[in-house]
Amino acid sequence: MSLHEPIRAPDTDELVKRIIQLALDEDGVDVTSNSIFTRDDSMRATFTAKAPGVLAGCDVAVRVFSRLDPTVKCDFVRRDGDRVVAGNVIGHVDGPVCSVLRGERVALNFLQRMSGIATKTAEYVTAVSGTRARILDTRKTAPGHRLLDKYAVLVGGAVNHRMGLWDMALIKDNHIDREGSIVNAVAKVRTAYPGVPIEVEARTLDDVRTALDLDVDRIMLDNFPLDRMREAVDLVAGRVPLEASGGITLETVARVAATGVGFISVGDITHSVSALDISLTLGRVAKKGE
Repeated sequence: MSLHEPIRAPDTDELVKRIIQLALDEDGVDVTSNSIFTRDDSMRATFTAKAPGVLAGCDVAVRVFSRLDPTVKCDFVRRDGDRVVAGNVIGHVDGPVCSVLRGERVALNFLQRMSGIATKTAEYVTAVSGTRARILDTRKTAPGHRLLDKYAVLVGGAVNHRMGLWDMALIKDNHIDREGSIVNAVAKVRTAYPGVPIEVEARTLDDVRTALDLDVDRIMLDNFPLDRMREAVDLVAGRVPLEASGGITLETVARVAATGVGFISVGDITHSVSALDISLTLGRVAKKGE
């Protein structure tokens, strides 16, 4: 039995609720709208794409309004994964003006960021099409938003790397240096957390050989030049999945994929993403009965 801290997978639904509630709490009471409008004032607002991209976060936007006010009706005519162009109507919000206005920015923040991630991810996926490589995300996500960021990556057509520190051991240079060898580091992890998948970061081809002999689940080629990646691919010969990592961009990813690696991890799809331009256009304010 391991004496180390036990592994506990997060409750994903509860996490999403907390993320949404925190975002609403950050705004607090809308002193402006509450002063101007009454509960009898209602409106329809329309989500519209202002730029081309891949949509993600529709359900989160719906949950923002339902958590804020159950009387608000939020419906989307497009779905996560749909490609949109400027001018496409995405959905509508109907309800009390104060509730629509209070949820407007929160819903847009989620929708724009998640769609931006899905859009950038899809660009990388397209760039490696025709190769065996799959695009992976990283832990370089917005604090507190990892679950949503990684969901958006899936919508964009890529694959999730580990969700946190708990679901896969990633033995990197500092761990190896502390233990003196890859062999010792792998043994320590297997003793502490039996059954946890293990990935080893390789700095040299000798590291690749060592990790291969240890039957680990994946080997990361960290900042390998392209010719050395090809050597590693030939050496491993499909026995263990190889992941290329380190400073990969849209300009270089196709060349990396051409080496034959199975996975390419890209921080760019989450840590430097640009939000997709989406608007929520507010309609005419109507009194009760109009």
